[in-house]
Amino acid sequence: VGHARSYSAFSAIMVMAFLGHTLHFNPWFWAGLRLMSGFAFYALLIVLESWLNEKSSSADRGRVLAVYTVVFFMATAIGQLILGLDVSSHVVFVLGSVLVLASLFLVAITRISQPQLKPFERYSLPKVLHIAPLALVGSIIGGFFVGGFYTMMPIFVLNAYQQQSVVAAFMAITILGGLLAQWPVGSLSDHYGRRKLLAWAGLFSFVICLLLALLASQTWLFYLLGFLLGTSLFSIYPLSVARANDRLDDSKDLVEISRSLLFAYGIGSFLAPLILGAILGVSGSLFFAVLALAALLLGGYALAAERIANDKLSVFVAVPAASGASLAQMDPRQDEQWVENHKPDYPEQTDNTADVEASAAKNAESQR
Repeated sequence: VGHARSYSAFSAIMVMAFLGHTLHFNPWFWAGLRLMSGFAFYALLIVLESWLNEKSSSADRGRVLAVYTVVFFMATAIGQLILGLDVSSHVVFVLGSVLVLASLFLVAITRISQPQLKPFERYSLPKVLHIAPLALVGSIIGGFFVGGFYTMMPIFVLNAYQQQSVVAAFMAITILGGLLAQWPVGSLSDHYGRRKLLAWAGLFSFVICLLLALLASQTWLFYLLGFLLGTSLFSIYPLSVARANDRLDDSKDLVEISRSLLFAYGIGSFLAPLILGAILGVSGSLFFAVLALAALLLGGYALAAERIANDKLSVFVAVPAASGASLAQMDPRQDEQWVENHKPDYPEQTDNTADVEASAAKNAESQR
């Protein structure tokens, strides 16, 4: 039926789910409404991202994706602040409905052509595990972290501080940390490799989770640790996608690999509230212990993974982890010319002394 009509239909489902919360309070009824709104949310993202992908070219796809990533992170961070509003609960759902309808107004008056769907090769998770095991493990653990952050972290913070304003501020600050970390993490991963940055993300998250469990008694310290956690938390999935791209050759489809990794991310995101919710029901002190264990697993696995030579590295691209499946089509790493234009121009770093000496000799010869 086209992009605009699809967006209108899923917007209607989302608004109905939002306003349904104001009719009756029952956990099972609200669970059904959450299922509806979650379905509509990801459907809207797929429509928007396929729209952006159709209207962007290989020359500007990287910039479009960068703007989309910034808008996605900023909107998510600002949205958390709604929890701090001193209003009755039903106003939050009405406000959400108003925002969805405001976006619908802009889309409904826009004309767009139907995109052309291209044939593609599907990849199963075992096949991806064979091609890029670290990328698959990183996607699952990244999904576990992000899914647990969005679903169970607010409950933990509310139980600990008894203030919705603290929940809103902590969530927004952590997401902001994730946004600000995308560029430096990407630059460092292009320089040192994804394996080392994934190991850093796991081990750094492990330390921060332990500090949150032991030292976060003051609000300002809790906010600071949340910001630091965001820098590693939201870097795991895009680093995993970049790692998978490093392992691909020209015969493999990055789009379908990325979709498979997104599915693995979804598995981790789905398991997070089930596991962390059960942990919170037993003991709140074990909440960060479970997250720390998952982070330690990622860090250890990354350190033990196979190293990829620096001249084989692709280019890091920031990808919003909670986004939709169509975003993989916008990844500019599909365009060989874009990758060549963005290849790092600094001397490659290696873990082997002989390689370093050979590179230095080569550079000295070229200077002569």
